[in-house]
Amino acid sequence: MIKIYSDVTTDYNIFEGKDPIELVEKYGSPLYVYNERIFRDKCREMKSLLKYPNFSVSYSAKANSNLTLLSIAQEEGLNVDAMSPGEIYVQQKAGFKPEQIFYISNNVSAEEMKYAIDNDVLISIDSISQLELFGSINRGGRVAVRFNPGHGAGHNAKVVTAGKNTKFGVEAKYLPQVKEIIKKYDLNLVGINQHIGSLFLEGTAYIESLKSLLSIAENFKDLEFIDMGGGFGIPYHKQEGQERLDLKKLGKEIDTIIFEWVKKYGREIHFKIEPGRYIPAECSVLLGTVHAVKENYGRKYAGTDLGFNVLIRPVMYDSHHDVEIYRKVDLKSDIKENVTIVGNICETGDILAYERLLPQIFEGDVLGILDAGAYGYVMSSNYNNRLRPAELLIKEDGTEKIIRRRDTLEDLIRNYEL
Repeated sequence: MIKIYSDVTTDYNIFEGKDPIELVEKYGSPLYVYNERIFRDKCREMKSLLKYPNFSVSYSAKANSNLTLLSIAQEEGLNVDAMSPGEIYVQQKAGFKPEQIFYISNNVSAEEMKYAIDNDVLISIDSISQLELFGSINRGGRVAVRFNPGHGAGHNAKVVTAGKNTKFGVEAKYLPQVKEIIKKYDLNLVGINQHIGSLFLEGTAYIESLKSLLSIAENFKDLEFIDMGGGFGIPYHKQEGQERLDLKKLGKEIDTIIFEWVKKYGREIHFKIEPGRYIPAECSVLLGTVHAVKENYGRKYAGTDLGFNVLIRPVMYDSHHDVEIYRKVDLKSDIKENVTIVGNICETGDILAYERLLPQIFEGDVLGILDAGAYGYVMSSNYNNRLRPAELLIKEDGTEKIIRRRDTLEDLIRNYEL
């Protein structure tokens, strides 16, 4: 392999000495590659965020729900969030016990609520009407309520989950109605939670939302826990030297607020955090192959097998992913040029990277799409009847393990009734 442009994976040793071209030749292209060491390191980093003793970390399965990664998170002592009965089912298969799962529901049916109730999984309710529904089918039950603290943050309007323009959470002005329904159905409100959005690299909004949430918590004297939410960002622009979220500073600020607040509240209740993409994002590189290079009306295109059926974030959120280049033959890229990297889906918007300044790309090159571990495979599809790629884990001992096989053509028709 010739490393044309690979500083990030070299610095992080993501491939643990493996040749990405050989991995593609062995397991197919495209290919999601995960590094177990990095994944475990991020779990441990989050667990050490606070000095406050009664504290736990919840892995956000919606960011990456691979069964093996879930099992590793469970081994590392993390709890887990669920967004659907399907996630609850998979999380239990991965080894999580019901008390480790927190079902953060949104606009769900009575049947979905009953699935969680029957599996002894605590539910978070995020509207007055859904709280009424929960009480009507589970009188006397334990429940949590998700509040909207009025502060939102995120890299795109579609992922801002608090503030004035989002569907999530109960506004604080409805506190009397919450209390009324709790009393009406003799519910046991054990916790409150929030989530302000995804991918922030500066903690001001998070701190302000925490203060607001704690003000809401003071309306309930018997809480067992407060879930502060998460959405911690990672630097997707590593090749440009983008700075990381200052976790030490943020952790100290959170600790100061919590320690002062619990004195006023009178009990050291449990605090939870949901770091979201922070744990899985940086442990993965998505590998794909360049099959065509061409110029159309003055624009250079590199055509790949990395359509938005494989990675949809750039199309859905205008998200940036750094790109590396690996080459099998000894062919030098003597120039840098602006290139638009596109996939193989029948859509003009199937663009992975627009007008990116990179070393010259040739047919046969393998591209590495960095930081693909969160909202990558989990949002993939069979659009255009394309096959979803395999997921490969490079274990701590350096061995390779397929943790999800590549789709087959038979998988495309497996659930049809003819």
